[in-house]
Amino acid sequence: MGFIIKPLITEKMNNETEKRGRYGFVVRPEANKLQIKAEVEKKFNVKVTAVNTCIYAGKSKSRYTRSGLIKGRTNAFKKAIVTLAEGDTIDFYSNI
Repeated sequence: MGFIIKPLITEKMNNETEKRGRYGFVVRPEANKLQIKAEVEKKFNVKVTAVNTCIYAGKSKSRYTRSGLIKGRTNAFKKAIVTLAEGDTIDFYSNI
């Protein structure tokens, strides 16, 4: 069972990657730092020096339309920011 759901590819994470060698992933909520580290090292064949995690709660959203008020919620998720050893990189675009 994999703990990594998908990589985070945003403008902010791309800046972190270029400046500090840090990569972001959306992970399963029950995953801990040791499990995330082991999976990244195994999947991408790199050396991980640090893992930071944050849990984001879902937010309530609403908007007004012609048919009335529509209410909904965004998903809650857990994010892991992985710092790699000096000289290691991950290429997310290699198999496009």
